[in-house]
Amino acid sequence: MKKLVLSISFIVIILFAVDRIGGVVLKLCSMHTYTHAEVKMEHLVRNSLEDVILLGTSRVDNHYVPSIIRDTLQMTVYNGGISSSDNIYSHYIVLNNLLSYHAPKVICLEIMNNDFLKSSQPYQFISFFAPYIGTSESADSVYMDAKTLPLYKLSHLYRYNSKVMETIYGLIVRRTYSLDNGYMANPKPTKILSSMEEANTDTVYDANKLIYIEKFINKCRSMNVKVVLTISPKYQNVDSTYYKPIYSIASRYRVPLLDYHTSRLFHNHPEYFSNTSHLWDEGARMYSSIFAHDLKHIIKTLR
Repeated sequence: MKKLVLSISFIVIILFAVDRIGGVVLKLCSMHTYTHAEVKMEHLVRNSLEDVILLGTSRVDNHYVPSIIRDTLQMTVYNGGISSSDNIYSHYIVLNNLLSYHAPKVICLEIMNNDFLKSSQPYQFISFFAPYIGTSESADSVYMDAKTLPLYKLSHLYRYNSKVMETIYGLIVRRTYSLDNGYMANPKPTKILSSMEEANTDTVYDANKLIYIEKFINKCRSMNVKVVLTISPKYQNVDSTYYKPIYSIASRYRVPLLDYHTSRLFHNHPEYFSNTSHLWDEGARMYSSIFAHDLKHIIKTLR
C-alpha cells in the first residue's frame, strides 16, 4: 500500500510539473506569436494607452478604421475587436483585462444579436481568453458563471486548449497583416449581394446576457470611462423593436446608442458589403467617417 501511495504521489508531482512548465512555455509562445487575435489581446492587456478603444467581435475588427476616427476626433484610437469572440461574455472579459492595465477615456461597445439573444452554448468562445485568467477577478467571474474556472485553476496547460495549434503556427509562419491600429480590412467581394437578408423575428432574449451588458457599463463607469454603444450597418431588414432591450438599457443608464442597422445605413449600397453581416474595406472607410463624425458630437456632450 505504501509503494502504491508513493507511486501515485510521484505521478501526481510529475503531472503537476509538466502542467506548470507547459503553461509557462505556452504563455511565452502566446506573447510572441504572430496571429491577429493574439497580437490584439497582448496589446490590450499589456501595451494599450489609447484614448478611445472599440470592443466587440468581427464586426468591430472589420468595420472601424482607427486612422479615420482619430483624424476626426483628434484622439488616439485602437480597434480591439476580436473576431469569433461571439458575445458579451467575451467582451466583458476583454474589458476587465484591459482595465487592469489601462483606463481609456472612451470605450465603444459594438452590439450584435449574439449579445442579447439566447443561444445553445453562450460560453463556448470564452475559452480563447483563458490564458489571461488571474489578470482580473471580474474577468474570472465569467468562468465561474460558466463553471469552468476550477478546471482552469487546476491546469494551466488546459487554458491553452482552444488555440495551441494556432499559437504555434503563428510562431512558425510570420504572417503579415495590413493593420491600422487593430483594423483588419475585408477584401472586395467577387460579386455584389443580390438580396437582403430578413432577420429572424422569433427572438428570445437572454436575461443574463443583458445583465452582463449592464455590468459592462457599470464597470466602465467605476473606472471613470465613458461608454458608447454602437450597432454598425448590416445588410438585413429589421423592425424598430429588434434591439428593444438594448434601447431600454441605453435609456435607463443614459448611455449613447448609435444604431446604424435599424436606420438602414447603406441599404441602398449593397456594393459596400462583403456579406450580409460585414462591410468590406471601402464600406468600412465610408462608415468610419460617418461614425467618427457622430462620435465626435457625442463625446462633446459626455464631457
